[in-house]
Amino acid sequence: MRIKRGVTTRAKHKRILDAAKGFYGRRKNTIRIAKQAVEKAGQYAYRDRKVNKRNFRALWIQRINATVREEGLTYSQFMNGVKLVGLELDRKVMADLAMNQPESFTAIIGQVKAALEAKAA
Repeated sequence: MRIKRGVTTRAKHKRILDAAKGFYGRRKNTIRIAKQAVEKAGQYAYRDRKVNKRNFRALWIQRINATVREEGLTYSQFMNGVKLVGLELDRKVMADLAMNQPESFTAIIGQVKAALEAKAA
């Protein structure tokens, strides 16, 4: 008795073509090309999830730096002071404070300045 695989093959093809929905030209309806396109799209998606995190961290650092420089510190001095004070806030939270609650972030900068002066003395 022979084995017929039409159902499984069609299911596989359908899964790939569904993933290729919205692609241009033969990439959306020719299985061989769609398979390559979907595979490449997955590689880009995986890579860019990491890049996205990198970009956001850079944005947070820029926001913190801009706010801190208005108070007469650099970003690196500020982060050193944060370590001295023992603050457990990450850059995401500090950037959010700098943007949305400047008065509370200014208080943090005051603490950091005091810690830096105490270390220098």
